Amino acid sequence: MNDEQLLRYSRQINLPAIDIAGQERLLHSRVLIVGLGGLGSPVALYLAAAGVGTLRVADFDKVDLSNLQRQILHTTDRIGMTKVASAIQALGAINPDVLVEGYPNPIDAGCLPGLLEGVDVVVDACDNPATRYALNAACQRDRIPLISGAAIRAEGQVTVFPGTPGGPCYQCLYPSAGQLDETCTNNGVLSPLVGIVGAIQATETLKILTGSGRTLAGRLLLIDALALEFRALNLPADPTCPVCGGDRHASNRENKASPSPLRPEGNPIT
Repeated sequence: MNDEQLLRYSRQINLPAIDIAGQERLLHSRVLIVGLGGLGSPVALYLAAAGVGTLRVADFDKVDLSNLQRQILHTTDRIGMTKVASAIQALGAINPDVLVEGYPNPIDAGCLPGLLEGVDVVVDACDNPATRYALNAACQRDRIPLISGAAIRAEGQVTVFPGTPGGPCYQCLYPSAGQLDETCTNNGVLSPLVGIVGAIQATETLKILTGSGRTLAGRLLLIDALALEFRALNLPADPTCPVCGGDRHASNRENKASPSPLRPEGNPIT
């Protein structure tokens, strides 16, 4: 690190859990952020500010007036611009040292091998169930940690799928896409809530990259913004999961079946 970087990241370097060694790891890390909306905005802003060396950002959408109530990465003068272009502009202004790689196209299973190449952590900040399932399967296959967040109305959730053999993974939590039929367009969302969820996703990313603290792997954090209550549930792997269950059997065929996975009470959050 040069003197300017030492000053820029000094408050972070002062943390014993990070120190200079942890900051160096951040500077040499690459993170893929899928979705640059309400969740992806704070994730991208905080990771850029923290000095993650390369941010690969993916979103096919354009900035719309209805986004600006909660998507703090974008501004009124960028309405009509692709969210990727808007993000590159905003993140470059915050930290010009960070390399931002943009992918302004829809994501499917075919493009994921290229998007995941060289990536250390993936942040799922999208609102499309098909993309979530495809991303989960690809990360589990490539053994890449996946940080999943969601928010709707005044309810949020965050967890970490470690990508290790035996899971748990996103498919353990939601075996069927039919459970994920609610959207913010129809149900609304409290704007600061997406900031809370996104900030937690960014925190989990930094913890994984620096090897500090205890992550949310194996736990599902539920947030009720109106009551300002946080609740963590155990999230065991589903031994019958078609994505990570085979890994479990291959790695330890003597294991007995785990309890059924816990899911948040009420309607699933998308």
